[in-house]
Amino acid sequence: LEKMQAVKRAREAFLSGRTRPLEFRLQQLHALQRMLTEKETEISTALKQDINRSQYDTPLLELIGIENEIKLATEKLAEWAAPRPVERNLLTISDEVYIQPEPLGVVLIIGAWNYPWALTLLPLVGAIAAGNGAVVKPSELSEFSSLLLRALLPRYLDKDLYPVVTGGVSETQELLKLRFDHVFYTGSGTVGKVVMEAAARHLTPVTLELGGKSPCYIDKDCDIRVACRRITWGKFVNCGQTCIAPDFILCEPCIQGRVVDRIRQTLLEFYGADPKCSPDYGRIINQRHFNRIMGLMEGYTPVVGGQSDALQRYIAPTVLKDVPPHSRMMQEEIFGPLLPIVAVSDMDDAIRFINEREKPLALYIFCSDKKATKRMIEETSSGGVTVNDVMMHYTLSSLPFGGVGQSGMGRYHGKHTFDQLSHQRACLVRTLGMESVNLARYPPQDRRRARRVRMALKSPMIDMSKRTFIWAVIATIIGFALFITLLVILLIASGLNCTCWYWRGFYN
Repeated sequence: LEKMQAVKRAREAFLSGRTRPLEFRLQQLHALQRMLTEKETEISTALKQDINRSQYDTPLLELIGIENEIKLATEKLAEWAAPRPVERNLLTISDEVYIQPEPLGVVLIIGAWNYPWALTLLPLVGAIAAGNGAVVKPSELSEFSSLLLRALLPRYLDKDLYPVVTGGVSETQELLKLRFDHVFYTGSGTVGKVVMEAAARHLTPVTLELGGKSPCYIDKDCDIRVACRRITWGKFVNCGQTCIAPDFILCEPCIQGRVVDRIRQTLLEFYGADPKCSPDYGRIINQRHFNRIMGLMEGYTPVVGGQSDALQRYIAPTVLKDVPPHSRMMQEEIFGPLLPIVAVSDMDDAIRFINEREKPLALYIFCSDKKATKRMIEETSSGGVTVNDVMMHYTLSSLPFGGVGQSGMGRYHGKHTFDQLSHQRACLVRTLGMESVNLARYPPQDRRRARRVRMALKSPMIDMSKRTFIWAVIATIIGFALFITLLVILLIASGLNCTCWYWRGFYN
């Protein structure tokens, strides 16, 4: 009942038109920024309790990204929300033709536990900017962050438009029975199917940010020291619990030993001789996930790490070599600090390996040969790709972030979130004058009328946007000036020619 009332209040508040003015949206975005600034210490403490996140990693991995999105949205909101003129044909040359972004309504945002603030608030920034109401459902697994978000958000944002609903699986299922105008879910593919099935009952569109096994290919001729340093950071930050972390390494057998040695050295540099004592190394979110990850390791002898402590939910950064391609570890997303290495004969073999499996959320390529890199990008498919680094494409608001196939659908970050959570409304505004232009389309039809309509409909599209119009005026002025200049030159030349003939006749 409480959840139904929260959704009802959000819809009533949205229908009141409260979110339509851009000033209101900007006010809410500034309030969200103020919450992050004023409550950074409390947020860091909650993440420390949830997954042993270092206080220095919290701004780096979550808060700065949210703040950048808020800053971009506040600076660009007027531009994003403005009508966008489009091309016209001869039939509509004198009409007003544009696309008007408009709010969808009330959005359900189901967050994830591994980055409970970023993966919940980043979609919320876009929902607010687009003028929607939003029901926020944080993950119950990150318990301390979930409770803190429920306490903080109503203090800063509109209580009716942006309620926070907490709870477990049953509460989420109850929410999904209600009608929303968009559902934004971040999590596993298994739950993603449940979300999509529930949304289909109301014909509600969805954005599914899922995961998958993101491959990392290392070419034998690249700088292996730098490559392994970057891979080690991306794999083991947040204890491997990152949807776009490198899931496994593909490399030729001749460099496997060097790769293992470099990762071992980098781990020693990052986390010391015992990562368990490092303040920068996290923990597994709960006992169930701890047991699942430990089960993936059964039957293998790690070449690096392998230690664990069930009481602390600690699993050391672990590397496994020569992992069979059809093993259980290579069939499901690891989502933990295990890094298997799979041997491939060359880049062709790596491309085949990637294409034989589901499309991943991310693909990482470490290669110094630009032609080979371009080929691998062109011959594979993934949600995103980063070359000679890992995960950094996620940090750019200018790039759409999202999956393809089993790794998700839809995209967000920056303007992409605004567009994803807006309806792009097609608008054509005509006058009631110039009716003679329309006569050719009315019955009774004849060959001449049909020919006129066909010519008008098949006419090339004409760009009448403001920028194009300005350039057209400038080009016209320049063209006219050149014409006058040429005319003057011709007249002068003609006058000189006449003068020469005159003096020649005089002397003769």
